[in-house]
Amino acid sequence: MDIATLIGSIGVATVLMFQLLLGGDLTIFINVPSLIGTLGGTCMALFICFSMDQIKAAIAVAKNSYNDYSKSPVESLTSIVKYAEKARKEGMLALEEMAEEETDEFMAKGLKLAVDGTDPNVLTRILEIDIDQVEVRHKNGQEIFNAMGAFGPAFGMIGTLVGLVQMLAGLEDPSTIGAGMAVALLTTFYGAVIANTFALPMAAKLKMRSAEELNLKWMMVEGIMAIQSGDSPRIVEEKLKGYLAPSTRGALEKD
Repeated sequence: MDIATLIGSIGVATVLMFQLLLGGDLTIFINVPSLIGTLGGTCMALFICFSMDQIKAAIAVAKNSYNDYSKSPVESLTSIVKYAEKARKEGMLALEEMAEEETDEFMAKGLKLAVDGTDPNVLTRILEIDIDQVEVRHKNGQEIFNAMGAFGPAFGMIGTLVGLVQMLAGLEDPSTIGAGMAVALLTTFYGAVIANTFALPMAAKLKMRSAEELNLKWMMVEGIMAIQSGDSPRIVEEKLKGYLAPSTRGALEKD
């Protein structure tokens, strides 16, 4: 479980609810037509911009952002150094069984290709293609949530303009102006909430997660190539430390 994402989601909902309750009557912020217009318009615009498969993938990614299944860089580095030690002592073929037990599919694929004696340039290119495709998928997810963050306020403003036109058309009854203005402004409120409490934070989270995952995969590529070239475990470790944050690297060196 990604605690930061969970805390942030609960926290922003709590802060928003606290602000709404300060007014005393929560029901004044509920208007079904305004909500349908803003949320529905945002979703329909996403369907125009993206394919159904891309939207489904983005929803799956959003769910996964609350979980953290990947290894940490330190865990991956430690595993790679163990593979280097094994290869150094018993040869590359000794890694075949370890590759079968490896839980990370990308790492397992690289090890199997290295064990098979794949040309280093070909091996690197195969792994690069995998990384490029991961980056493309991540960017698609980010673009969908960024688009949602843009469409939400836009449709909120459209709803507000529609409400203002309807309100001005009924000026013969001044007593309805206040209520009409409140309803008109609710669409802008809903759009801002969609963008700033969910869509844009999710896009930022996916961007950060993508950078972390790509850095981890490049570290794996570096480790696999170093093992295949016959580098000593110490050299492999020193090469891979460059992919760690300074604070993490310092803690690892102390251990």
